[in-house]
Amino acid sequence: MNLFADIRALVVAELGAMAAEGALPPGLELTNVAVEPPRDPAHGDMATNAAMVLAKPAGKPPRAIAEALAARLARDPRISAAEVAGPGFLNLRLSNMVWHGVVKAALIEGANFGRSTAGAGRRVNVEFVSANPTGPMHVGHVRGAVVGDALSNLLAFAGWQVTREYYINDGGAQVDVLARSAYERYREANGLEPEIREGLYPGDYLIPVGEALKAKYGQSLLNQPESVWLADLRDFASAMMMQMIRDDLAALGVRMDVYSSEKALYGTGKIEAAIATLRDQGLIYEGVLEPPKGKTPEDWEPRQQTLFRSTAHGDDVDRPVKKSDGSWTYFAPDIAYHFDKVQRGFDELIDIFGADHGGYVKRMKAAVSALSGGRVPLDIKLIQLVKLFKNGEPFKMSKRAGTFVTLRDVVEQAGADVTRFMMLTRKNDVALDFDFAKVLEQSKDNPVFYVQYANARINSILRKAQAAGMDVSDTALARADLSQLSHPAEIDMAQQIAEWPREVEIAAKGNEPHRIAFFLYEIASEFHGLWNKGNDDPALRFLQEGNAATSAAKIALVRATGVVISAGLSILGVTPVEEMR
Repeated sequence: MNLFADIRALVVAELGAMAAEGALPPGLELTNVAVEPPRDPAHGDMATNAAMVLAKPAGKPPRAIAEALAARLARDPRISAAEVAGPGFLNLRLSNMVWHGVVKAALIEGANFGRSTAGAGRRVNVEFVSANPTGPMHVGHVRGAVVGDALSNLLAFAGWQVTREYYINDGGAQVDVLARSAYERYREANGLEPEIREGLYPGDYLIPVGEALKAKYGQSLLNQPESVWLADLRDFASAMMMQMIRDDLAALGVRMDVYSSEKALYGTGKIEAAIATLRDQGLIYEGVLEPPKGKTPEDWEPRQQTLFRSTAHGDDVDRPVKKSDGSWTYFAPDIAYHFDKVQRGFDELIDIFGADHGGYVKRMKAAVSALSGGRVPLDIKLIQLVKLFKNGEPFKMSKRAGTFVTLRDVVEQAGADVTRFMMLTRKNDVALDFDFAKVLEQSKDNPVFYVQYANARINSILRKAQAAGMDVSDTALARADLSQLSHPAEIDMAQQIAEWPREVEIAAKGNEPHRIAFFLYEIASEFHGLWNKGNDDPALRFLQEGNAATSAAKIALVRATGVVISAGLSILGVTPVEEMR
């Protein structure tokens, strides 16, 4: 049930009736007719812009349309008042039975309440994390992992077919550096002093790799030239790192559907095929780029390169795909990889990148637009940095220095559920401060605690009701006489529940999982407020001694709130807490 969609359908139906009667021209475009909460709750429960958006095409004053529409809507039993405001906005007040119906729907639909068909079964590929396989993931990767996984959950809940994908960056020079670093740990495992020279990865996480290499090769690789062992150690070490990464993701509650390898694109003709597809469209040419901004002629050397005419698909400048020495640029395999996604039949693509990849957004969108003939949209979400604090002091990370804070460190200290929720308390393109003291604090200022506390309170109420002899099953509560819910605070709670399906659709269509975390805090605040009012007003207490019918209605409202909170936490990948300790 989506109450906002239901009322919009009513508005559209009445507009159609007005057109049939000649009060409006036939065939008006109604796509932009919206039904939303009013900016000021004092104005009503919902508002529609119908008269404003139809005035010009209908050739009528907006207020005249609004007044005629208001008269028709007021006849519907769901509408208690329809009031024209300003130049033609229409504010609607709904009868209490509508809000009672929302509570009942939440109980009947249970975990499916708010589930949407907005995605219409479209196939979407969500690529996220994609960290280099050169070591364990650090806290900077945590946020991208959580955003990608929560977004995948959200899209699946809203009707998309979702594939979670990890792109293994194992085709670049960094994997050779990993192999050389692992070789030094192999030497160490054989009793020699490792030479961790400048440019190698010094982290202790490579010590087990060295020991595993010793177990496999013994001393056979000692004193051998790099040409003998580099390729084997590159594959061996990157495989061990990927297993570590998989384990780290699992600790965070993230599981990928597909792992794709950059290395697998080389030597298979896939890069060549992607570039040939662009060439066939006249988008590949030999040329010389203009100097980058800020460069002077003295320090700029023009070079003939193979270029992708990405400006034909919205980019600022054309991009090189092959260097003057004939080798591929980093961009070329990325083009091939996205071409592979297009060929796999996805209807939409989403990439979640670190903020340092901002320069890749336009070129990547241009490539996908060209390779799909404009059919497949690509949305790229940039993840800003996580600033980690401990004991009031900032924690600095450096993979090369081997002093970085790992994903596993964060999860072990804060817990997966707390970590996931807190990573979604800011929009992805805003920097996030993660303070260990604050994320574990039990106060209203800690969003995850506040939401979990609401869920625990709900479960406590249900246990007390059951102990008092009430049947608190959803089926029984859905049969309660919900007309007993009449206090404004109870109606406000029901209205908050009604917002859930709408919020799901908005968040899914915008690829914004943080909106779910925000909503959960709001509904938790509403519930805690209702609880506190019951301390002052006995009529608002959930269990009314000697009045089973009223108690059942109030417990139904409580349970419906729990349905929404549990569904929201599930989308975030957070386990609901049933009891606070």
